[in-house]
Amino acid sequence: MTTEGAEPGPSPSPDRPLRVAVIGAGPAGIYAADALTRQDDVPVAVDLIDRLPTPFGLVRHGIAPDHPKMRAIRETLHRFLDHPLVRFVGNVDVGTDISIEDLRRHVDAVVYTYGASVDRHLGIEGEDLPGSLAATDLVSWYCGHPDADRTTVEAALRGARSAVVIGVGNVALDVARVLARTGDELEPTDMPQHVLDALAGAPVQEVTILGRRGPAQAAFTTQELRELDGLAGATVLVDPKDLELEPDAEERAQADRVVSRNLAVLREWATHELAPGKIPLRLQFFSRPARFVGSERIEAVEIERTAVDGDGRAYGTGELELLPADLVIRSVGYRGVPLPGLPVDERSGTVTNEDGRVLRDGAVSPGEYVAGWIKRGPTGVVGTNKHDARETIAALLADAADGTLRVGGPVDDLVQTLIARGGEPVLLEDWRAIDAAEVALGETRGRARTTLHEWDSLLAAVRAAAASPR
Repeated sequence: MTTEGAEPGPSPSPDRPLRVAVIGAGPAGIYAADALTRQDDVPVAVDLIDRLPTPFGLVRHGIAPDHPKMRAIRETLHRFLDHPLVRFVGNVDVGTDISIEDLRRHVDAVVYTYGASVDRHLGIEGEDLPGSLAATDLVSWYCGHPDADRTTVEAALRGARSAVVIGVGNVALDVARVLARTGDELEPTDMPQHVLDALAGAPVQEVTILGRRGPAQAAFTTQELRELDGLAGATVLVDPKDLELEPDAEERAQADRVVSRNLAVLREWATHELAPGKIPLRLQFFSRPARFVGSERIEAVEIERTAVDGDGRAYGTGELELLPADLVIRSVGYRGVPLPGLPVDERSGTVTNEDGRVLRDGAVSPGEYVAGWIKRGPTGVVGTNKHDARETIAALLADAADGTLRVGGPVDDLVQTLIARGGEPVLLEDWRAIDAAEVALGETRGRARTTLHEWDSLLAAVRAAAASPR
């Protein structure tokens, strides 16, 4: 990447490839690295940088651990990390360990793929009462994220008998399913032991999922929806009245394959009766929270019944009811936050861009690109990031082909620079040491793996492997 006022450098060559830093080693970042190295037109070398000492982003720390098939995606992603032109550089916090400006001196282009990690707020009375959690906090905790707020989450779970999950996306379904599972069902997962102990000890006796609109507007996928059924300790219940649609709404719903499949599943569940010895897991539509009620902690959610207009927008009917709840999980979306030196639009929570090219003050910023949730917002499934990353990398490669993007002068190696500054970058072999330590820990408990959840334990695994004889 050329600095302001500098002469453009030469075109990339095998002797001096285009150096690209991809910030964020989740699916979007890994797919971007794969797209860069899969083509033969532009010689490249990729540094895949992540703040955590572990790769895979939300595949590791966002997909519920009782999703073995979904979490197996990381085995596919792992193969991309083995490419000789890709270097995983974990445990590096861009903006703290190295500024964006300094990073740009080491590379010719930067692709920001660090996702959207902050929850959106409801903005209603009582939202900050004890017992009210963002889904981001609960998910980070049960997935073993090293930054998870263990104290707050476990305090909210203690004594929680009635749980309400607000939202009807896949994350909301994950949360509800984990809360409704028995300890025996969760035991084989890779959850940290303290998570298994806390969930097994939580006295949850009912779970309700609230959607402010109808089933035809829900954001979950059919596969995710189906996984609510068949839980050992819960029966899924749906009010048949919530599934009654006007003829024109029914016609629109049936024209959408996902919606029609979801409705078929929900209508099957509407015939369920609560089985003896099981807890109810309810899906309740046309219900939006008006306020959370409680003094020392949440005691109930006041709900306003809604209706949906012809454009699918919800509006209040004025009909209110109180739903007892001592645990509320708010799953109403994620938003991106800025890195120091990278502006994020406050309204959308994304980096302003044009086909993946970052815009600063309305103009394309040469050599800066964006992919994934920080580009488009928190939409789609894991595979959506593949197409999204390819679009961005196509823009980058087009810029390299037409001379907009050229290589700069020689600079010090990024990893060596970080080490010289006292950093402890985690490379692929170091990640393999963490991976092996997690597998070994899981074997002591009869599992395939147990997630290491603390910064110290993650880095201790790296240091122990480095100190052992080769």
